[in-house]
Amino acid sequence: MVSTLYGAASLAAGVDAGLFPPARRRILLTSNHAVTAEVAPGVARVPGFAALRTRFDEVLDWNAVIAPQHPSTWAPRAEDVPLWERQLRTLWGLGEDRVELVVESLQVPPAQSLCRLFPGAAVDVYADGLMSYGPTRFRLDPQLGMRVRRVLHPDLVPGLEPLLLTEFGVRAEVLPAEALLKVFAELADLADPAELAELPGRAELPEPGAGEGPALLLGQYLSALDLMTPEEEERLHVSMVRGAHALGHRELVFKPHPGAPLVSSRRAELEAERLGARLTVVAAPVPAETLYRRLRPALVVGCFSTGLLTAATLYGLPVARTGTEAVLARLTPYPNSNRVPLALVDALLPDLADADAVRAWRAPGPERVRAELAGLLTAVGYTMQPRILAAHRDRAEAYLAALPAPGVWPYATRRRLTALGLPGGVPARLAFLPRSRSVRRAVRRLGRLRRSLS
Repeated sequence: MVSTLYGAASLAAGVDAGLFPPARRRILLTSNHAVTAEVAPGVARVPGFAALRTRFDEVLDWNAVIAPQHPSTWAPRAEDVPLWERQLRTLWGLGEDRVELVVESLQVPPAQSLCRLFPGAAVDVYADGLMSYGPTRFRLDPQLGMRVRRVLHPDLVPGLEPLLLTEFGVRAEVLPAEALLKVFAELADLADPAELAELPGRAELPEPGAGEGPALLLGQYLSALDLMTPEEEERLHVSMVRGAHALGHRELVFKPHPGAPLVSSRRAELEAERLGARLTVVAAPVPAETLYRRLRPALVVGCFSTGLLTAATLYGLPVARTGTEAVLARLTPYPNSNRVPLALVDALLPDLADADAVRAWRAPGPERVRAELAGLLTAVGYTMQPRILAAHRDRAEAYLAALPAPGVWPYATRRRLTALGLPGGVPARLAFLPRSRSVRRAVRRLGRLRRSLS
């Protein structure tokens, strides 16, 4: 089951690398998760998909099977599962054959729904982004979790082991970089340059090889996820333009996220024009990897996009982050699955505003990653899901206790650390203070007095 072109590329790379056992039929089941799936193009209609579907015997549409229900919300009732399994086996010509499932985001529909409909099937989970390094979002039914054999993932942070599904002892297996790069090369070679760019007065992307490559700015769908307002997201794009320009880049390319709703880039365009730079907007919903190969950008800028780590790890491109601190500070609810990608990007990559750090940055090797990030990942993951990762508490405590200033650790709030009784929180004997009305009133009076004297 696949919902994005990046995911389809990951599965194609797995097939090419021989990571899946021989099968009489390989069926690719596409799912369109867009809010308005009826009008938004699904993965099968995205440019480049034709090159990937050759790895599969058949491509089917999950949305058509469950219409008019939406894939992200529909789940079968327990009593209807046997009826649904018989229906799908008949509809897809499966008969009594043994079925194996390869899905992403097992914690939620549609992946979880499909797995429930084939209760006897073994399950592989594949991950195409940084979220796989984080813990399982919800406590899974053991009858489902114990069916998972492995988590397939690109090695975006070499040396770091994902936390996903470790509570069931599921092993992680790396998708070979060579296979991924081969698949992305196919997509890049098929892309039509005339169809990629869209900007008044500029019909195509900068020509590769004509001097230094452009700076590539990666958009996400932060406002659609309520992580920012649309205005704040536009300001983030403007800050990317300013930061890239301050580093000497005059040729800029802005690439919206393929799954994002229409996001205005007008402010970024106006800012680039004011600064004397040229901004090209990528119109086609293609993966960023298509542009990495075609443009060889001199710099890749983003907030916490998976594409930043893909650029650095797989393509060896210079990268920089911006806006991670602001998103971390307001991220809710606390176990939000974006917390781990934010923490990893913030800890690994240089800040766009620090020119010296951007120019000097080099991707750390696996040994350094294990030494510096394994403890951070464990601590962040445990504070997000302390029940699911209960076995990791000792390691999380040891990491937090060793921090030079645990009280200002940016990846967890003091309230969360206090609630879990971890180093860096309020000591247990003082834990009543934040809940005391009298103490809060006294703090407010002190604040008013301080402001009146200043």
